[in-house]
Amino acid sequence: MFQIIYRQLFLNKNRVPERDEFPETMMAEVKQSELWIGGEHVPPSSGEYFDDLNPDDDSVYSRVASATAEDMENALRVARDAFEHNRDRLASEREAWLSKAAELVERDRQDYLDILTDEVGSPRFKAEFEVNYCISGLRAAAGVPRQLTGEVIPSDMPGVFSMAVREPVGVIAGISPFNVPLLKVTKQGAMPIATGNATVHLPSEFASQVALRFARTLHEAGVPGGLFNVVTGNPFEIGDVLTSHPLVDSISFCGSPRIGKHVAEIAARDLKPLTLELGGKSPMVVLDDADIDEAVQAAHLSIFFFQGQACMGASRIFLQRGIADEFIGKFTAAAENSKMDDLRDMDTSIGPIISERQRERVRRHIEDARARGAEVLTGGDWRGNRCEPTILRGVAEGMEVFRDETFGPVTSIYTFDDIDEAMRMANDTEYGLSFAIFTRDIDTALRLARRAESGMVHINRATIQDEPHVPFGGVGLSGFGREGTSADLDVMTEWKWITIRMS
Repeated sequence: MFQIIYRQLFLNKNRVPERDEFPETMMAEVKQSELWIGGEHVPPSSGEYFDDLNPDDDSVYSRVASATAEDMENALRVARDAFEHNRDRLASEREAWLSKAAELVERDRQDYLDILTDEVGSPRFKAEFEVNYCISGLRAAAGVPRQLTGEVIPSDMPGVFSMAVREPVGVIAGISPFNVPLLKVTKQGAMPIATGNATVHLPSEFASQVALRFARTLHEAGVPGGLFNVVTGNPFEIGDVLTSHPLVDSISFCGSPRIGKHVAEIAARDLKPLTLELGGKSPMVVLDDADIDEAVQAAHLSIFFFQGQACMGASRIFLQRGIADEFIGKFTAAAENSKMDDLRDMDTSIGPIISERQRERVRRHIEDARARGAEVLTGGDWRGNRCEPTILRGVAEGMEVFRDETFGPVTSIYTFDDIDEAMRMANDTEYGLSFAIFTRDIDTALRLARRAESGMVHINRATIQDEPHVPFGGVGLSGFGREGTSADLDVMTEWKWITIRMS
């Protein structure tokens, strides 16, 4: 059943090949990657490399260049020079680069699928979703250069022609997480090019190879060297060098609220515009009149997508008492039937947690809840580096999982009697990213959508939704600003007012 729903929700009209069309990935030797600066591979000035592990078995997947502050400085100088030399490129040229890049990702789909599977532990359907998003995102960005229009503004002064135009800001710093690395590098790479900017991209140390592969795709598509650069390394050592550098004009960050606040403080010192896409504690509210089967399918997708390593994950599910028992029974059965097999099998829905540090966080949240009186309806155990889908009941204030983001396949069930009570509980969080409401009454749904303290609300749909052209983002600890082909213009371009005194 869930193979069908995943296909419907996340795979576009491109045909999904059958499993036997995919050869098994054979890693005869560990590859080594360099920095990508100015359209070419550049070794790190330190000569040092770090291990990038396959999270399924912790084997070494690649040896990755460990950049220094000197390397970051070099990348930023190259990006600034590339921006100055290419800022006046025609809209048709940028359109052609991005359209060609979409074709190349389609051609090299298998390369991207293999990286997403082996480097970050993506189950097949999740990897397919990211590749399809990348293709769509590139095509959506390709349409932007011709839409960068200005305004003719009436002037109060006689004989004055007044207009406003959009101009690129310059060099944009992009920092992306491990969980959807191709999706994020597409957002942080394609739109800067579409709007006439250059980018220096710092990927997660757990997901560097996707960004480097994307850089090579852009290069092959004709993007001039230096407009998109990738600097790999320890973000705690070189992240501040990037975000605080005077050559950086705008920042796009996706990661934890703690680091997001730090980045915001740095940006504020120089008044740099920024977008922050941070964490979530997203609720799903299911009313008595809801289609229970649809709600269960959506709940499964919302929290167990990429084994819960998603900021939009529905980690809190609120059930009206009349349907609670039926929903819990079906949801528990669905969780227990989740496959944890070969990641390249389309039926597999649960893969490995990315790192030992994150695994320990998931274990701690489950055990703390259990020790403090919560009931584990199902799950809580591990198979290697994979945590079984876990459903908790009786979670209360004082338990870590009550307010903190677990970032694993763990959700908490709550019941309520009246809708006002449900909305009070659902809004009782510092986060506000995604919110799902299940009901057959559209009037009620729209009324609750207005009351939801969240950047995004989905009615009779999963909490996990994203498209390239929508204003994606949240409120509170979930972030600041919005991503998307239209929303990105706020941080990637700036208005310039021009007047002409006519003779």
